[in-house]
Amino acid sequence: MSRNDYPPQTIENESGRLPVIAIVGRPNVGKSSLFNAIIGRRMAIVHEQSGVTRDRVAATGSFHGQHFQLIDTGGLGTMGASRNIDKWDEHIASQVFQAIENADVLIMVVNVQQGIVPLDEAVAEELRSTGKPVIVAANKSDNPALGEESVEFSRWGFADLAAISCLHRYGIDNLLEKVFDLMPQELKQNVPTKKSTDIFEQTSEDSTPEIKPLRIAIVGRPNVGKSSLVNALLGEERVITSDVAGTTRDAVDIDFSIKFHGEQRPAILVDTAGLRKTAKVHDAVEKFSVMRAESAIEHAELVIMTVEAGENSITAQDRRIAGLIERNHKPCIITANKYDLCASEAKIKELHKMLRNDLPGLAYAPVVFTSAVKRLHLNTLLDMISTVAEQLELRPSTALVNRVILDAFERLSPPVVGVSPLKLYYATMTNHVPPHFLLFVNKAANCAPNYKAYLAGEMRKAFGFIGVPVLIDLRDRPKKVTNFHTPGRGEPPRRNKRRK
Repeated sequence: MSRNDYPPQTIENESGRLPVIAIVGRPNVGKSSLFNAIIGRRMAIVHEQSGVTRDRVAATGSFHGQHFQLIDTGGLGTMGASRNIDKWDEHIASQVFQAIENADVLIMVVNVQQGIVPLDEAVAEELRSTGKPVIVAANKSDNPALGEESVEFSRWGFADLAAISCLHRYGIDNLLEKVFDLMPQELKQNVPTKKSTDIFEQTSEDSTPEIKPLRIAIVGRPNVGKSSLVNALLGEERVITSDVAGTTRDAVDIDFSIKFHGEQRPAILVDTAGLRKTAKVHDAVEKFSVMRAESAIEHAELVIMTVEAGENSITAQDRRIAGLIERNHKPCIITANKYDLCASEAKIKELHKMLRNDLPGLAYAPVVFTSAVKRLHLNTLLDMISTVAEQLELRPSTALVNRVILDAFERLSPPVVGVSPLKLYYATMTNHVPPHFLLFVNKAANCAPNYKAYLAGEMRKAFGFIGVPVLIDLRDRPKKVTNFHTPGRGEPPRRNKRRK
């Protein structure tokens, strides 16, 4: 897999969109392993258990400057079958067919060590009916002898065949070269030559910087409606939903957009698996799902914590998830889903009060009551997402920060801790995602914790921060630097030489 040699904004194709490549095949042939090998990181969960992947997992990759969207799909396990159908097979098949419909080129993965099996024949027949270019990737070709045996898969008459080994990363470049050979010409990107790369190092006045998508992770305990909320926001059945806890396994990245300063800003919705108690996680796949969900929180710029609206709906696991968000200092919106089950406004007010009492670490997070099934208050949630996104862009000047902090000191003097009172010398903003302020004082140990919280509250009120944590650090002001003419300890004093 080659690295990205050119900036994304300088590489375009005639259609103005990225080509889409979908990986399909029967269960347990290595589709997710191939997906991870191509994008160069472990994004899809890989396990020897069959049927691990359920939803469509998508990511953007590049090969020799060619940018593309890659889609991993679940295994097609019911082709031509009339019995012994798993409860998830119908949902998985629906996701696969949607990926096939959106794809420009299809990669059919087979297991060269097992040879052709009846289910491969059924999948091949289904792909042939689409009329789209198909490349057969003969996986697990760990040695040249197995690579030669992959010739038997050419009898299906598809466009090309490539012997690969995801485990040893063998044949991946060759596979991608064949994929782009079959790509429609209008989707091929205009990749500059090495000699002309210097023109892209020059920045013109008319060029606009690339806007980084806002990563929004939707988290919560199992079966609170996270996937239903994702589908409701997107307006389509993008991820599988059911009443069974643990339906979502992978952390699924989905392209999205929000209204920002009157324009549409790109964003990424990350649907995550439900976070269970550690003692209740026994299956290896479930452990990987929890790890992906926790990683999604760490890498998100905004977290939507989903809870279930209702009496006594805040559990110990909700509090643990809230603690995880708080420790990572993440901007957050609390979404109380299924609020249509609350019979009256009085109960809604009671639930709001309960949320504030049970989740004190997320006191900065606004609460939005929604119903994903009935599509209630979704616009309110979208408006709140835009509001929090705007807060992340605030960059108050250093002079204004110092004025606010000095006013807070004058309004309420700090309590005396130790032998001397706390004195402020200077304040500055060191980061804006989330807002992080650094105060230089005479001695940081002299600041009481409750006074530090008071200063954070004053900063929040002054700048109107909504949905973002305000962080304040204190640092001792450096001691006065000793003049180099001043002798050090143990050295004799220097005497000026008389002029002759």
